[in-house]
Amino acid sequence: MPNDSDAQRDDLARQLHSALQALGYDTTLHKVAHDIPDAQERLTYVGQMTERAASKVLTLVEEAKPACSQLIQASEALLATPEASAEQWRALAQQSMALARAQQGVLDDIMMSQDFQDLSGQVINKVVGILSQTEKQLQELLVHSELEAPVAAEGELTGPQVAGKALEQDDVDDLLASLGF
Repeated sequence: MPNDSDAQRDDLARQLHSALQALGYDTTLHKVAHDIPDAQERLTYVGQMTERAASKVLTLVEEAKPACSQLIQASEALLATPEASAEQWRALAQQSMALARAQQGVLDDIMMSQDFQDLSGQVINKVVGILSQTEKQLQELLVHSELEAPVAAEGELTGPQVAGKALEQDDVDDLLASLGF
């Protein structure tokens, strides 16, 4: 059995819906209701891409470091050996070239893992556009609702509320939640 609060909420929802239709904002709010989840999905996607790329870069760096450390140690050992032969120096040069080639591949992989930046920038720009449009539409709604609101004498209540029957903030929050806001 519905109570007075439920009836007031339903009545307020109908009045709000009628007012939005009269102002032409019902379709705007439907678009906003569609665009905001889309924006959330897009930002979630960008976050996931960023996390994957960061993880890949860290893994590549961690895997590359030991080979660099080994080459440093081999070079230091050879430099500390005054009687090192030409063959030993050649071997070190070949080891250095092999490592340089391998590191080039690692650097290419790091660069490729960052290629999402262009895509994520596009997604972020799209979301900013959605939010800007939503903000503009909500501002227009507020301006129109202020122009349509009745002017009251000081201390006089306006709108459908009656003293003692006014909705509390919790009622308004519940209503907005039931409408998907």
